Amino acid sequence: MTFKQWIGSVGEVARREVKRLLNKPLYLFCMLLAPAISVVFLLSLMQEGLPTDLPIAVVDLDNSATSRNLIRQLNALEQTKVVMTTASFTEARTEMQKGNVYGIFHIPADFSVEATTGKQPTLSFYTNGTYLIAASLLFRDMKTMSVLAGASVGLQTGTAKGLTTEQIMGQLQPIVVDTHAIGNPWLNYSVYLNNTLIPGILQLMIFLITVYSIGTEIKFSTSREWLRTGRNSLSASLLGKLLPQTVVFTVVGLAMLAVLYGFNAFPLNSGWGPMIGAMFLLVLASQAVGVFMIGVLPTLRLGLSFASLFGMLAFSVVGFSFPVQAMYPSVQALARLFPLRHYFLIYIDQALNGRDLIFSWSHYVWLAAFLILPVLISKNLKEALLHFKYVP
Repeated sequence: MTFKQWIGSVGEVARREVKRLLNKPLYLFCMLLAPAISVVFLLSLMQEGLPTDLPIAVVDLDNSATSRNLIRQLNALEQTKVVMTTASFTEARTEMQKGNVYGIFHIPADFSVEATTGKQPTLSFYTNGTYLIAASLLFRDMKTMSVLAGASVGLQTGTAKGLTTEQIMGQLQPIVVDTHAIGNPWLNYSVYLNNTLIPGILQLMIFLITVYSIGTEIKFSTSREWLRTGRNSLSASLLGKLLPQTVVFTVVGLAMLAVLYGFNAFPLNSGWGPMIGAMFLLVLASQAVGVFMIGVLPTLRLGLSFASLFGMLAFSVVGFSFPVQAMYPSVQALARLFPLRHYFLIYIDQALNGRDLIFSWSHYVWLAAFLILPVLISKNLKEALLHFKYVP
């Protein structure tokens, strides 16, 4: 077959695939609607960046002007909302067990008296670790308020002793900590999570559609017709089948980038080029992995199960929820087999940190290297397309 004939075969298969895509609503749902719904849902869910007004209960055993002022200041914090004040710890604990509050702030009896007489009263706070993010934010707010309460008492005591404000602050905070959050100074969960979750959902959809489009050819015995359209060339047949999907998924991926970095103005310190390139390579790499899946397990149900499992595992080992460096060495090596892992590292380097492109080149190479996978199973896949008998 000459190169011109090969190109013609690719075009014929591509036209055939476009008709299949338009005739089955499932394709349009998975390729267009599902990614769009996930973008709208996730971005609206994290629209505020951080959860606010998380409910807590305050156990005020002191019931003094000082304790009431402390409660007002705690309620003024953005992440915390005091929804109930009780004089019984049992009642507050019951509300936490019901899930009505995520934390308890405990003010002991005689708090104001002991604070002004130097007896060091103890402020206690409890959080429900079942809700990780809520517990972490409330722990930070309640700890901050406890430190501020201690500093306020120390300031009043020092002033009564005739010390200056500079002398008092030197004793209360001998070392001043200057903190800078790099890349995401707003500590916005949407910036960090959605830039990985949304491409991860796209990767999952690509796995499923790639496996489904080839698996249905095998299941409904149309694979030989598909190969004949491609003049019995597996490369022309595969390229023609995946080309329309590549175009659609690339457009969807670029639309996701436009929403993230254009409409929502998320950090994009290295410009559009590196992330557009990473998204295009993510689409190609995901398709290559999908072809490998159906080539290894040339049965529709097994191939889809493999794609679903592999796609969902990507969210766990990609490293945005738990650092890969803290995982077992075998899992660290496994993480490199997921295209989303390399896309995530490119995003961290280029979009968030704005590093030179030379620091990310290896991850681009990794994404391109996934294109070798279809070659490895080409013989097995063609054998399945020609001779495999589907067993329901």
